[in-house]
Amino acid sequence: MPETTEKMSSQTPAALGYRMPAEWEPHAATWLAWPHNDITWPEEKKKQVRDVYFQMLAALLPVEKVNLLVASEDELEEVVFGLQRRAVKSANLQAHLRPTVDAWIRDYGPTFLKDASGNKAWCKWIFNAWGSKYEDLMLDTHVFEKAEELVPYPCFDAGFVLEGGSIEVNGVGTCLVTEQCLLNPNRNPSFTREQIEVKLRQYLGVSQILWIKEGVAGDDTDGHIDDIVRFAGPRLILSAYEEDSTDENFAVLQHNWETLKALKTPEGKPWDLMKLPMPERLEREGDRLPASYANFYIANGVVLAPVFGHKNDDRAVNILRQAFPTREIIPIRAETLVYGFGAIHCVSQQEPA
Repeated sequence: MPETTEKMSSQTPAALGYRMPAEWEPHAATWLAWPHNDITWPEEKKKQVRDVYFQMLAALLPVEKVNLLVASEDELEEVVFGLQRRAVKSANLQAHLRPTVDAWIRDYGPTFLKDASGNKAWCKWIFNAWGSKYEDLMLDTHVFEKAEELVPYPCFDAGFVLEGGSIEVNGVGTCLVTEQCLLNPNRNPSFTREQIEVKLRQYLGVSQILWIKEGVAGDDTDGHIDDIVRFAGPRLILSAYEEDSTDENFAVLQHNWETLKALKTPEGKPWDLMKLPMPERLEREGDRLPASYANFYIANGVVLAPVFGHKNDDRAVNILRQAFPTREIIPIRAETLVYGFGAIHCVSQQEPA
């Protein structure tokens, strides 16, 4: 296994036998960053979103280690006290004093890789805050720089703008992405579609790239795949689907569904597809929020499912139960999370065992 980042610079992860495992493969840990940004979650919203984090920790800590980034000792004390008050055992919690601007660790954190011998590595992407939309958040691209004590595995620096929420893999060679995000000139303007595919193959260890057109309304990430289309198994794909023909997401999600129906596996067979309904419209100061049941997170033995106090909550949870019959589906109210323009998957990152 390569010993230093410098030695790996001329060799890609795929060339060295690494791949990005599927999310349902066994985890060593989940990574989270404690929320503290007053613009993303102002005043009472910040208290509410931290309660959501306590619910997530209560679901995750019994089944796997959680690496939690905290910006200060005061935040750590708040976490420890909150877990004690909720009678949540914290033996699996590993806190790291690591300042962050915001909580979107899926997008600025490591993309973990693994080879056939079980050796782990990770990709370091450039995080430009979803096309330079938020200058202050762009600083989070540095959170995992010089982070050997945090992530003691070989690092591949891709030198390429990418967010973890923009890629979805099945662990056996296929990656889902959207044109709206990866082909957006605010990411890698000098790269052609073909060059982007080369990067994905080199750094994720995939051989097939499936392109979906675009994401849901209100998504400030320019159409992250993890809000619309998700793998639930090597051949099973869940797709967000709007049933109300008057909704602005109807045509977009209908088009995505028809695209998926036409796509084939590497063996030339149709994918197994299931529809996930959409929740009702949620807003922040009149602007639509990207609420979606597709933003679930798969951990060891459980799936954390975002719900929004809508009539489709139960339907979505039941569909997830069908898709993940061996896992417990844990609904978590996500209205406050999505107030910050993301949900459960956006604030979490898996590390394979």
